[in-house]
Amino acid sequence: MSTASSHSHRDVHLPADTRAALLLPEMTLEEKCAQLTAVWPWKLIDADGADAEGAHEFLKAPPGHIPALSADDPNRIARMTGAIQHQFVTRTRLGIPALIHQEALNGLMAGGHMVFPTAIGLAAGFSPELVRDMADLIRRQMRRLGYGQALSPVMDVALDPRWGRVHETYGEDPYLCAAFAVAYTRGLQSEDLSEGVIATAKHFLGYGMASGGVNLSAYEGGDRRTRDLFAYPFEAAIQLAGLRSVMNSYGDVDGVPAGVSREVLTDLLRGTLGFEGFVASDYDTVKQVVTRQRAAATPGEAARLAIAAGLDVELPVPFAYGEALVDEVRSGRLDEGAVDACVRRVLRAKFELGLFENPYPQERIDASAVAGEGRELSAELARRSVVLVKNDGILPLERQGLTVGVIGPHADAAWLQFPTYAYPSWRDAVKAVDLGEAMNMVGGETPQTAWNKAIFTSEDSDTFARERYGARPLNEEIAEFAGTVSTERGSTLTRGLGESAAERVADIAGRSEVIVLALGGASLWFNGERTEGEGSDSADIALPEAQTRLAEAVAATGKPYVVVLFQGRAYTLPEAVRGAAAIVVAPYGGPFGPKAVAEVLFGAVNPSGRLPYSIPRHTGQIPVYHHQKSGTGYRNPVPPGTSELYLDMPGTPLYTFGHGLSYTDFTLGDLTCDPETDTHGSVRIRTTVTNTGDVYGATVVQLYVRVNTSGVTRPAQQLAGFCRVAQAAGEARRVTFELDAAQLGYTDMAREFAVEPAKVDFFLGFDADDRRVEGSFELVGEKRVLASTQRSFLSVAVAEHV
Repeated sequence: MSTASSHSHRDVHLPADTRAALLLPEMTLEEKCAQLTAVWPWKLIDADGADAEGAHEFLKAPPGHIPALSADDPNRIARMTGAIQHQFVTRTRLGIPALIHQEALNGLMAGGHMVFPTAIGLAAGFSPELVRDMADLIRRQMRRLGYGQALSPVMDVALDPRWGRVHETYGEDPYLCAAFAVAYTRGLQSEDLSEGVIATAKHFLGYGMASGGVNLSAYEGGDRRTRDLFAYPFEAAIQLAGLRSVMNSYGDVDGVPAGVSREVLTDLLRGTLGFEGFVASDYDTVKQVVTRQRAAATPGEAARLAIAAGLDVELPVPFAYGEALVDEVRSGRLDEGAVDACVRRVLRAKFELGLFENPYPQERIDASAVAGEGRELSAELARRSVVLVKNDGILPLERQGLTVGVIGPHADAAWLQFPTYAYPSWRDAVKAVDLGEAMNMVGGETPQTAWNKAIFTSEDSDTFARERYGARPLNEEIAEFAGTVSTERGSTLTRGLGESAAERVADIAGRSEVIVLALGGASLWFNGERTEGEGSDSADIALPEAQTRLAEAVAATGKPYVVVLFQGRAYTLPEAVRGAAAIVVAPYGGPFGPKAVAEVLFGAVNPSGRLPYSIPRHTGQIPVYHHQKSGTGYRNPVPPGTSELYLDMPGTPLYTFGHGLSYTDFTLGDLTCDPETDTHGSVRIRTTVTNTGDVYGATVVQLYVRVNTSGVTRPAQQLAGFCRVAQAAGEARRVTFELDAAQLGYTDMAREFAVEPAKVDFFLGFDADDRRVEGSFELVGEKRVLASTQRSFLSVAVAEHV
């Protein structure tokens, strides 16, 4: 029962910051330091909601946060979150509710809730408005269950396809990442945070360009690149959506671990970018400062560094905060005021969420209704995520009586559509830990076996995906359109299956009119067979050799074949894949991923997806992102006397960012543009897009700019806007982009972030190398130095009927 001497912080009419300031003096040092830590839920309750053994010890100085609480049954989750909050509210001295968090990258990572395509697939749809709808649904689901914080979205700009976590991101372009970061944050946090859930932007900063593409590794980049490129999505979400939480990167930034870098977490994040929320550590961050990065010798030293840097919360359990942090203050090595600043930010967030007034979940949940929420949205996002990158005319396939052979490791594997940070994958990971398998998810702990037996049912991966989500593999979805379907894996993701499998492949090919070769990768959390995922990076991004041999065997049959690549990052493709009559790239699409692919293959859906990353020809080309600086990488001129940048191949990507084909054709024309604007103004750029084909379809009109400023090397081109336009055959739309001069700011020669007078070249097209129509305008007037609050991040695009 609360024994606080004052209850003034309970006044709901006071601002959240004031209420936090009133509560803070009531807290003991031990309570303050505990507020910056978390505790595993099974340390507090058993799976039935009763007190766990020793729970009372944690309630003496209660932690502020609860991680990793999930189960197959939503009602069980609600009972557990309710039981924990009851402990905190009624059995602690001050009655401060816990902030319970969960992952929600592409759907709430809790049983009984819809899974959506992984983030890279969401980006391929170029439809941020649908992602806002997705996040709004996640918000309502999390509030219902008693969660207050999502450790999502991932705002990293992913420039290295060797990194296994590319699929968690929105791709290689900072503008595209910003558009989706803002949409997700707005949907999750809502207009009023008392009805929302705190979004946590990951991973600040430079995590998507780790050295060697190896997870956790250092980010090497100067101030300009850090602010102008990697911080862009975070800054946009802060300024446009009021982002309330940030999670640090594991890596070093300019030689200092991000989690203990005051330059990163205070000077840049709070000072320059204007962030006012709290920073939550990625799991085991502070521990790794001691054990991996060797930047501190003891937990106490790491605690001092982290608190001074502005790292507010240590997750998932205390290593350097909690009791160790108390010792640092009591010994005089750390000023208590520094701890107070962190605690105040955490308390303010809890007041903003309304946790003190409404800490409990909904009492009764209709699990059947919940399971159906977002079904149509997930299916539509999956459809928009499918990218047709090549078509020699074979697609769409005929729907009447066609005999199809579906061959490859993705032919009959629906469960591979659920990557890391989707609930089925997390569930498998935790169950595998119980079986003694090694786990590579950083910060994971082996929970009590009894807890896991209670919260999980016994289904295997494939059964769980089918029965709980209605997921079906590609061969079954193709059977809805084709006359006869025969299936053979031919290989696993990385291993051949022997002569008998090769014979079956040859037999199926001989009996089929067309072959669908279902290849690609898998994102897992374990040391099993995988090609992507957290801690699953690749020095060589070539499609695995076993799949290459399978593709060669299919090509050798002489039968027409279509390749479907299920992937979360770019793979380099062997000749047998590049030589297919058509190539379709699809993400890990969740329960409706294979269905969306089948619909595209047979023309029930006209593909409209666009690549959110460039696909290189060879690993040695990395990096090949489209916005390389002028005179850098493949934006260099070809050396005299040669025809290519390399002796052995072109320097350009095989397929560039933004690329994607349709079953209809589109043209752009009638370009108009304001000739000039000053550094406080904006320009309007207009073009007409016409569907000149025979069928309904959608395309993405993309605006790229080149700002010709003085002294500093700038990107050869930058995505500055996009507009997805759906049209009937013969229909025309007038697309207008309004581009604010403040969107063209950069860190100049004086190291000021400014927009300067310059000639701005631009082009509009359907991918990053498609200069369909081109123009320029002049930025005139005086140099304008921009504070973060004065920046413009996203242009406005409108399509109107002609």
